[in-house]
Amino acid sequence: MLKKEALLLIPNVLKVFLENGQIKSFTFDGRTTVKDVMVTLQDRLSLRHIEHFALVLEYSSPEQSHRFLLLQDKQPLAHVVQRTHYHGMRCLFRVSFFPKDPMELLCRDPAAFEYLYIQVGDSPLELGSDGAHGP
Repeated sequence: MLKKEALLLIPNVLKVFLENGQIKSFTFDGRTTVKDVMVTLQDRLSLRHIEHFALVLEYSSPEQSHRFLLLQDKQPLAHVVQRTHYHGMRCLFRVSFFPKDPMELLCRDPAAFEYLYIQVGDSPLELGSDGAHGP
């Protein structure tokens, strides 16, 4: 049986962590981009609309608990995997652009709304040292 860390050692494989705890693995070549993964995830997760979603790199820093780097659609996966492996980052599929009207999202794409609901429920509200809301 493969350990979770073993996937890091497999060449040309990107692990994407989903909000429900699942991990999706993607093989890629030199032409594969972030957009290709997004379209595949849209199909696998039965999402109708992905304009609110993005792939992000998550890392921890001493100053703040978690930071996210938004990946651009045209970015090659080879670059993403290099960053995740050598800098201890994880690649996440997240709702990165909150809908103006969540009820409209519920009507248009119930699966996307459910993903948003899981993500918001699992993300604790962080307060800064002055008591203000975090980033």
